[in-house]
Amino acid sequence: MEEDEVLDSLDHPSIIGSCVMLNKRISPALYLSLFFLMLLNGCSLPKVVIPKDSLTPEEHLNLGVAYEKKGLFDSAIKEYKQAAKKLPIGYLYLGNAYFLKNELDKAETFYKKMIKKDPKNGDAHNNLAWLYYVKKENLDVAEEYALRAIELNPLKADIYRDTLEKIGELKRSQ
Repeated sequence: MEEDEVLDSLDHPSIIGSCVMLNKRISPALYLSLFFLMLLNGCSLPKVVIPKDSLTPEEHLNLGVAYEKKGLFDSAIKEYKQAAKKLPIGYLYLGNAYFLKNELDKAETFYKKMIKKDPKNGDAHNNLAWLYYVKKENLDVAEEYALRAIELNPLKADIYRDTLEKIGELKRSQ
C-alpha cells in the first residue's frame, strides 16, 4: 500500500474501516479514540433493506403472462402463485398455465379454487368445462359449467357456447 493511500472498508473490514476513511498514519491512540467515539455515536455497518417482494400482485400477473407467452410455464406459475396470494384471479391464471403444461389435474384444482373464490367468474366456469371436454369426463358437469359461464358473462356467450357445443357433440358421439 502506498504511503498516502486511504483505507476503505474493503481494505480494513473493522468497524472503523466501515464507518470512516482512515489515513494509514493514524496513531494507535487516535485510532482507539475514534473507535470509542463511533461506538458512543452508534456507528454501525451500513444496512441494506431488501423488501420481501417489490412487485404488486398485478405486476406478478403481468410478468407471469410474459413468461407464459414465451413458453416458460414454470416461471409463469411461480408469478401466478405470488399474485394469487392477494388476487383470486391468479388461480384462473394458474389453471390456464397448468392446462398448457398438460397437467390437467392441477389445472382442475386451480379452476375450482377460482370458482370457490369468485363464483361469478364466467371464464373459470368455461375453462373447467373445457378441461372436462378435453379429458372426456364429467361431460354432464361440463355442460353445467358452460351454461353457467354463459349466464354469468353474456358478453362472452359466443365463446362459451362454442364450449357447450363441443361438449354436446362429444356426448352424442359416445
